[in-house]
Amino acid sequence: MPQIPYILSVVTFLPLVGAALLLAARLTSKGSVDNAARWIAMGTTLAVLAVSVVLVAGFDPSTPAYQFVERFNWFAGAQYHLGVDGISILFVLLTAFLMPICILASWNTIKDRVVDYMIAFLVLETLVIGVFTSLDLFLFYIFFEGTLVPMFIIIGVWGGQNRIYAAYKFFLYTLLGSVLMLLAMLWMAHTAGTTSIPALKEFAFSPQAQPLLWLAFFASFAVKMPMWPVHTWLPDAHVQAPTAGSVILAGILLKLGGYGFILFNLPMFPQASQTFAPLVWALSAIAIVYTSLVAFRQTDIKKLIAYSSVAHMGFVTMGIFAGNDQGVQGAVFQMLSHGLISGALFLCVGVVYDRMHTREIAFYGGLTSRMPWFAAIFLMFTMANVGLPGTSGFIGEILTMAGIYQVSTWTAFFAATGVIFSAIYALTLYRNVMFGEITNPKLKDITDIDKRELALFVPLIVGTLLLGVQPNLVLDYTNASVHALTSAYQLAIGG
Repeated sequence: MPQIPYILSVVTFLPLVGAALLLAARLTSKGSVDNAARWIAMGTTLAVLAVSVVLVAGFDPSTPAYQFVERFNWFAGAQYHLGVDGISILFVLLTAFLMPICILASWNTIKDRVVDYMIAFLVLETLVIGVFTSLDLFLFYIFFEGTLVPMFIIIGVWGGQNRIYAAYKFFLYTLLGSVLMLLAMLWMAHTAGTTSIPALKEFAFSPQAQPLLWLAFFASFAVKMPMWPVHTWLPDAHVQAPTAGSVILAGILLKLGGYGFILFNLPMFPQASQTFAPLVWALSAIAIVYTSLVAFRQTDIKKLIAYSSVAHMGFVTMGIFAGNDQGVQGAVFQMLSHGLISGALFLCVGVVYDRMHTREIAFYGGLTSRMPWFAAIFLMFTMANVGLPGTSGFIGEILTMAGIYQVSTWTAFFAATGVIFSAIYALTLYRNVMFGEITNPKLKDITDIDKRELALFVPLIVGTLLLGVQPNLVLDYTNASVHALTSAYQLAIGG
C-alpha cells in the first residue's frame, strides 16, 4: 500500500485543519454556520479515520520496533519525534473511530455555540492522538496535559447543572499528579542526556532513583485512569458532561493512564515496578470489588456506568503490573474493548436522557414494550460490560485474570468476585429500566431509537462482537510489542 508522507503528522494534526476551517467559517459568515460546522467536523473526523485505517494497513505487526518515525530537532534538546508501535497504533485507531460517533451523537442535541463545541472536539482529537504518537518526553507531556483544556471546556460549558464544580474537580485532580510527572521528566532528561522515549527505555536508572520516579509517574497516570482512591472526580465529570463528552472521556481519555504505565513505568523503572506491584494489585482488587458495590447503590444511570468504568480499569492496572504477556495483552485488549462498550453505554443513557431529561433509574421501567430496538441494543452492551463470552469484554477480563493468576492468586480471586458483582449491578439496572409495567405516565409516548441513533450503535455493535469472536485482530498487532516489553521487564528484574 502506498505510504502517505509524514502520515503520523497528518493523522495527528488533520483535526486542527478542521478546527481552523470552522473558525474561518464563523469569522467570514454573517449568518448562522451551525449546520455547516456539524458537516465540517464530521468530514474532518471521517478523514482522520480514513488516514488511520491507511496507517494500520501499512503497519508491520511482526516487529516491536517503532514505525512511521518522524524526527526533527525542536528546541533546547527536545525533538519533534513521532512513531507508533503495535500498542499505540490501535489507540490511534480507537480515537479516530470514536470521534465521528461523538460528532453524530451531538448532531441534534447540542444547539448552543455549536461551532465552539465542534472546535473543542477537534482540538481534543489532535491532542489525544498526539499522546499516542509522541516519542519525545516533552512532546508527550504537552499533548498529555493539553487534553485537559478542551475536556474542561466541554464539561464546563455544555455540561449539566453542576458542570462548573465537576469541570474544576476534573482539572485540578488530573493537573496535580501531572506536576510531579513533569519534575520527574526534567530530572530524567538531565540525567540521561536525552528526551527520546525509546532511548530512555534503554537507559538504566539507578535503583535508588527508580522508586521516586515511578511514584511521580504513577501519581499522574493513576488519577487519569482513574484508580481507587483517586477516582472520585470521574463520576462527577461523567454525570455533568454532555453525552459525547462522556463517550470520549470513558472511551479514550481514561486510556491515557494505562498507556502511560505501559510506556513509562514498566519499561523505564522495572525494579520499582516489581517493588510496587503488590500495592497496584491491592488497589486494583479494591477498585474492582469496592466500586462494583458502590455502583450497585447508585440511583443515576450515568453514575452507575462511571463507577463500572473504575472497576474495569482495575483489571487494566492489574494486568499491566502482572508483568507477563497475558496480563499486558489483556490490559491493552481491555482498554480497547472498554472504549467501545462504555462509549456505547453512555450513548444508551443519552438516548433516554434526550427524550425524558432525567437519568434517575426510578423514573424508568417497562421500556421494552415501547423501545424494543433500544432494549436489544442496551442488553447487548450490558452483557458485553459484564464480560459475556462472545463479546470483547470477555477476552480482556479473562486474559488479565490469567496473567495475574500466575503472580498473585489472591488478586485473581478478588477480581473474579468483582466479575460476579458487575453482573449483579448491570443486570439489576437493566431489569429496573427495561422490564415490568410502565407505571410512569410520562413514558407512555416515549419513542424507539431513530435512524441517526441506530447509525451510532451499529459500528460499536460490530466492533464489540468482532473483537469478541476474533481477538487476534488486536492480539496479532500487539503481540510483538508486548512480548518485547515483558521480556525486557523480566530480564531487568531477574525473572
